[in-house]
Amino acid sequence: MTNIFDAVSSQIKDAMKAKDKVRLEALRGIKKALIEAKTSKTAGDELSDADAQKIIAKLAKQGKESAAIFQSQNREDLAETELAQAAIMDEFLPAQLSEEKVEEIVKEIIAKVGASSMADMGKVMGVASKQLAGQADGKVISGIVKKLLA
Repeated sequence: MTNIFDAVSSQIKDAMKAKDKVRLEALRGIKKALIEAKTSKTAGDELSDADAQKIIAKLAKQGKESAAIFQSQNREDLAETELAQAAIMDEFLPAQLSEEKVEEIVKEIIAKVGASSMADMGKVMGVASKQLAGQADGKVISGIVKKLLA
C-alpha cells in the first residue's frame, strides 16, 4: 500500500511486544481506516501517503474532539486515552505550522487573490485550504483569514 501503511504495520508489532495497549489501539485504528479506504469502491489501485495522511489527520481530529467532550463531562480517564492516541496519530503527520507562519502565508494569498473584504473570504479560504492542507488546522486558517479581512 504505502510507506505509512508499512510503518504502521511494523509499529503494531513493536507495540504488541512492548504490551503498550494505548499505542496498539491507536495503530490498529489507523490500519483499519487505511484498509477501509484502500478497499472502498471509489479507491484507485494505490493509497498514496498524502491520502493516508488525510485519513490519519481526520482520525486525530476526531480523537481530540472526543477528548474535549469527555473533559466537559468530567471523564478525564477517557479524555487522557483519546489525547494519547491522537498524539500517536500525530507522529505520522507533517509538522503543523505556527500561527505566525500561517498568517504570513495567508497575507501572501490575500495579496495574490486581491481580497479586500469579508466578501472575498471564500476565495481566500479556497486557496489557503489547498495550499496549507495537512500543515494547519482549518479553524486556525479560518480565524486568521477573518482577522486579516475584517
